[in-house]
This record gives sequence, structure tokens and C-alpha cells, in this order.
Amino acid sequence: MNIYHFNFLILETALMPPVLLLSSLYLSHTVKVSAVEVNTPEEIFVENGTDAKLPCTFTSVEVISSAASVSWSFQPEGAATRISFFYYFNGKPYPGKDIPFKDRITWAGDLNKKDASISISNMQFRDNGTYICDVKNPPDIVVKPGEIRVRVVEKDLHAGFPIGGASGQENLTVSEGNPVFGNILLVIRKMLQRLSSNS
Repeated sequence: MNIYHFNFLILETALMPPVLLLSSLYLSHTVKVSAVEVNTPEEIFVENGTDAKLPCTFTSVEVISSAASVSWSFQPEGAATRISFFYYFNGKPYPGKDIPFKDRITWAGDLNKKDASISISNMQFRDNGTYICDVKNPPDIVVKPGEIRVRVVEKDLHAGFPIGGASGQENLTVSEGNPVFGNILLVIRKMLQRLSSNS
């Protein structure tokens, strides 16, 4: 580069509009931020009174460190707000004290295996709703949480509708007057999804 070309570059930069100059500087210093990807099933069915495992796995470009954390929250059916009910950090679980699932939550994951799952015992109809799994692995902290729609259905009279529970295949109750009638269409839809996936 000769001296005339160098002077021309200086002059060109000096005459550049301020907005364009700032934009050029911003673009030249933009850093791509890595992100955690959280994976959860879209919907699961659980029999009333049984235990439910809420699966949550994740991927991260960073090595899993002691600063990694998991938080779970719950949005009850028909509610507009979420309730934080579980936090896991530095190898220790921290269940919430004043929550619908008090004394029913168990850590079922392993961060070294990128598993952030939990289990909830003795599921009740009031536990219907959306469960949100959020994982942070600094400096990998940008994340879209995973959401699971949990459907708690009636138990016992063995109508022969298979549903997935924590203990495998169970039978769904169908009897007049039971709240299961509100869930029949949901179960049929689930069966159709399974049939289509197997075909």
C-alpha cells in the first residue's frame, strides 16, 4: 500500500456518515452467542395416583461445569402465571417449599449425561398443566425452555386404552360419571399418533 492510498483510506473514513461508521464498527465486533437446546416430549399421559417422570434432555457446546443449573416451573391448566417449583445446582436439588408438589419431587437426571429430568409421585388431577424445563450451562445461557403438556387421567376399570406412564403401559378407566370422559378424545388422539408413527 503506497502513501497516497493510505491517505485516501483515512480521508474516506473521516467523511463516512456517523451512523454508517457506527454500524460498521458494530458489525465488525458482533460475537455469536452459543445456545443450549432443550428437548422434551410435547405431551404425556399419566394415570391418577401413579408416578410420572418428566423427561428433559439438552445439548450444549460447552463442557458441563459446576455452574450448570436446571429450573422447573409449572403453569396449571387455565392459569396465566407460572410457579417455580424446583431448582438444581452444584449437585444439589432444591424443591420449593410452598408448591403443589411439596414432598413429591425427585431429581431423576444426570447433568454429565445432559439429562435434566425429574419425577413427581402420586400425580393428581390438579397436576394437569404445562411443565417447563430450563437449563443454563455458563457461558452457554441462551435457551428456549422445553415445555411438556401433562394430562392426568382416571385409573382402574381397564377399558383397554394404553397410555404411557412412569411404569410402562397402564389401562385407562372408562365408566359413567368418571372425569375420564373429558380425556377420552385426548387418549384417542394419542393412540392415532402412535398408529401413524408405527405405519
